[in-house]
Amino acid sequence: MAIVGAFDVHRRQVTFDVLDTVSGQVRRGQMRPACRATLRQFLGRFAGQDEVSFAVEGCTGWRFIVEELEGAGFGAHVADPAAVADARGSKRRAKTDRIDSRQLRQQLVEGRLPESWIPPGHVREVRAKLECYHDLREEHTAWVQRVHATLFHHGVPVIEGALSTIDGRARLAAGEGLSPAARQSVGVAVRVADVLQTELDELGKELGRFARRQPGCRALAAQYGVGPITAVAIWAFMGDTRRFSSSAQAVRHTGLDVTVYSSDGKRSPGHLARQGPPVLRWALYEAGCCAARRTSPDLDYYHDTKERIDHKRAAISVARKIARRSHHILRNLGDAAWQDAA
Repeated sequence: MAIVGAFDVHRRQVTFDVLDTVSGQVRRGQMRPACRATLRQFLGRFAGQDEVSFAVEGCTGWRFIVEELEGAGFGAHVADPAAVADARGSKRRAKTDRIDSRQLRQQLVEGRLPESWIPPGHVREVRAKLECYHDLREEHTAWVQRVHATLFHHGVPVIEGALSTIDGRARLAAGEGLSPAARQSVGVAVRVADVLQTELDELGKELGRFARRQPGCRALAAQYGVGPITAVAIWAFMGDTRRFSSSAQAVRHTGLDVTVYSSDGKRSPGHLARQGPPVLRWALYEAGCCAARRTSPDLDYYHDTKERIDHKRAAISVARKIARRSHHILRNLGDAAWQDAA
């Protein structure tokens, strides 16, 4: 490679470290502001070069870096943040942006950069929609819980279907047993939850239409407990599973694997790693909870685990099984799994 470089991305600036492998010259500096126009101008100086490659850590901001590199016809490499931190080792001195960019560039030159899969453009778009859906779902749940917490705090009996039935909403509107401030708080929470639910319904329909058209999503949805939205989430965030040497690596990518003792004393054993995408873990757990149904093929496995431990651990165990099955489904489909459904 004639030109090899790396970027350390922050909201206000992008730090770069570029090596010309022919002359041995190293250039370092910063680009401000951290935006597409500034980066495009910076990359223009390498126009006409035969081999140009840059690395960037897979943190917030990697997308516009990769898209501009691809647009310029340069090689783009996204490094796994956790693996980069492990390779960096313990801190002996203050960590700076210049040090981070230099280490990424050195790893790329030496061929030991822990690379992540770079999803195609249409997968990036679907990921953004799924992250929005997941955030809306969590916020909606938080407002519903706020309503129930307010009712309990004022000693109001449980209202079945408080937000989902006409009778429940009428009782909330009446505010029986609530102070004026609590009545106002419940009213605000109900209105906000309704707005969030409207957005969730629209986004859910859009994701559902995509799931019905996309081959990989249709194949994943054939599994018990995997619906249209969870199928899209598994498809988008599991990625091309051909990069995994085994289904165990796919489970590790989800963050549902259990940690083991680490000699540095910083990692306690027996907990979920939580290293993978949160939306992927959410989708797999939602699918795993369906194993409690009578018609589930994993019902016996679920019940055995539940009796030994509890429901949550049982659902997580089934989620790991679904992750392994999804790995094989996408792997067997090959390139067809990543066709654009648009």
